[in-house]
Amino acid sequence: MKKKYFISADIEGCCDVTSWHECEVGGVGYSEASRQMSLEVAAACEAILEAGHEVVVRDGHGTAKNIIHSLLPKGVKLMRGWACHPGTMMAGLDSTYDGVLYIGYHAPGGSDGSPLAHTISSSHINWIKVNGQLASEFSLNSLYAECQGVAPVFISGDADICRRAEDEYPGISTVATKDCRGNSTFNLHPADVCDAIKAAVAEVMVREEEHPTAARPVPEKLVLEVNVPQHQQVRSALIHPGVTQVDDHTVQYTADNFTEMTLIRQFIMG
Repeated sequence: MKKKYFISADIEGCCDVTSWHECEVGGVGYSEASRQMSLEVAAACEAILEAGHEVVVRDGHGTAKNIIHSLLPKGVKLMRGWACHPGTMMAGLDSTYDGVLYIGYHAPGGSDGSPLAHTISSSHINWIKVNGQLASEFSLNSLYAECQGVAPVFISGDADICRRAEDEYPGISTVATKDCRGNSTFNLHPADVCDAIKAAVAEVMVREEEHPTAARPVPEKLVLEVNVPQHQQVRSALIHPGVTQVDDHTVQYTADNFTEMTLIRQFIMG
């Protein structure tokens, strides 16, 4: 039976990407990073298409205009730009999809798993916790996917995010593109990374055909903690009803659903 899969792609976790200027349009090394991001996404798409399924890709980094569409296989739909949607990096995902895959993901803010470790914005947020656990962009986006009834089935990125994903979702398939050491990265060859992604996703397609992964139930309450660089952000956040102060740089809010949590998070970021 033909299925439909969603890919959310970022750039910081792609092979060889090591510094911030490589992640920014016009920065030194950006064109190479954009190309590698595109090739890693293409590898996953090839495996999905060869299994006889449909795939839609969401460019989720920066301007959301990083992936070179012509490097993807024919038949792949690509969502570019921001949709003013609470799903952000997951905008476009709904309950009609059979699984979600993540390419180029990275260690969260508050960890030392990557020189590019951050969650959402390195300039506005130090770290985020949800229900007491340090949250990565993978954590937040998978929570959104589960709200749609869609389970995460694969992730590629730095070794730290792969380990965290395996802890959060035992059984998820992973491909580590690099091991991060301090302010450096120790990378596999870019072509080897693409080969590994394609092979792993092909195995996921077989597994999902035989034993589809079910989405987990979403917690009834989502306790959001956000630690910010500037104490003025805390003062501003306290204006919103329900936001409480934990310390000079941390606020907390209990949300009843993911959309409410996202709106509060954006309010805190300013």
